[in-house]
Amino acid sequence: MTTLGIAFRPQNPPESLREIARIADESGLEELWIWEDCFFQAGVSTTAAALAWTERVRIGVGVLPVPLRNVALAAMEIATLERMFPGRTIWGVGHGVQEWMGQAGARVESPVTLLSEYIDALRRLLAGERVSVRGRYVELDDVALEWPPVDTPPVLSAATGPRTLRLVGAVADGVVLTSGTTVEKLRGAVELVAEGRAAAGRADKPPVVVNLAVATGADAAERLDADLRAMGATDTAGLGVAGDAQAVADAIAKRVDAGADSVTLQPTADEPDLAGFVRFVAEKVRPLVP
Repeated sequence: MTTLGIAFRPQNPPESLREIARIADESGLEELWIWEDCFFQAGVSTTAAALAWTERVRIGVGVLPVPLRNVALAAMEIATLERMFPGRTIWGVGHGVQEWMGQAGARVESPVTLLSEYIDALRRLLAGERVSVRGRYVELDDVALEWPPVDTPPVLSAATGPRTLRLVGAVADGVVLTSGTTVEKLRGAVELVAEGRAAAGRADKPPVVVNLAVATGADAAERLDADLRAMGATDTAGLGVAGDAQAVADAIAKRVDAGADSVTLQPTADEPDLAGFVRFVAEKVRPLVP
C-alpha cells in the first residue's frame, strides 16, 4: 500500500499544530510531516508535542539541517523520543538551505562531506555503538548513548543533486525528495540512489519519500503556481497538482509508478482551511489510492 501523509508547513503558527495533528490522527492518515525551516518552528520540540497529542499517526521530520545540530545531541533527542514513543517517528536529515546556514554561522565548505560523516555517526549512535571518530567536521571521543532506542530507527536524508543522491543511497536508510521533483526527476533520483546503494554493497531497496504540492478548491491552479514560485521554482510545469481528489490521486499514482513508496501532500503556504485540507486528503483522496 502506498503511504500517504500531509506536511504541516512552517508558515502555520506552532499553536495551530495541535488541531491538525489530532485531525490527522483521528482521520486515519498514516503520516504527518514537520519541517525544520529556518527560522520557524524547531523540529524536535514540535515533533515531541505532536506525538504527545496523538495516538497512532507517525510523525516525520523532513528534515533536520545537520550543520545546526551536533550529532551527539541529535542522537540524544531522537533516542529519547524513540523510547517514549516507539516506532512513531520518521527521522530525516539534510544539508539545510545554504543561505540559512550562512545566516546562522553554520555553513561549511563541503556539505556533502559533513552529511556523510554525520549520517554514519548518527546511525552508529542510534544502534547503541560506542563511537570515536575524527572526521573533517564530525568529532566524537568515546561517545555512547546511555538510553539508545530499543529498536534502531532508520535515518533518511533529503537529497537533490546527483552527488548527494548517490551518497544518500550509500549511507542513509532512505531518501526524502522535495516538491520540486517532477515525475521524470523522481525516476532519475531513484536510479541515482540505487547506484549509490550498489556501490556501497547494499542490496536492500531504501524507501523513497516524495513531497507533492497540492491545491484544491477555488483558484487552486493560481495558488499552486504562486506557491511553487515562492519556493524558488522558475518553471512549474510538472510540479504539483491542482484539482479534485481524483486529480490528486492520479498525480500520486504517477509518482508511485516512478518509484515513490510514500507521498507527502503539501498544501500551499496560504491554504485557507488547513483542517479541511487534512480531511479532504483522508476522506476523499485516501480511498482512491491503493
